[in-house]
Amino acid sequence: MEELVRFMAQSLVDHPELVDVRTVEEPASTVIELRVGPDDMGKVIGKQGRIAKAIRTVVKAASAKSEKPVYVEIMD
Repeated sequence: MEELVRFMAQSLVDHPELVDVRTVEEPASTVIELRVGPDDMGKVIGKQGRIAKAIRTVVKAASAKSEKPVYVEIMD
């Protein structure tokens, strides 16, 4: 999942070298933390959060068969 989120984020931003993706395992879920450069934050979130919602939807579909739910959090 981490590679999927990294690929999507790097495709969207102007500075792909600043994209940082980390996976945090929790007892009931998995959280993928996405960090981008300050200038690229708007490109990852999108107008009214549409791109962020699309990223979360793709990850949710890709993780449908996993035993724990996977969430994407965009960190600043």
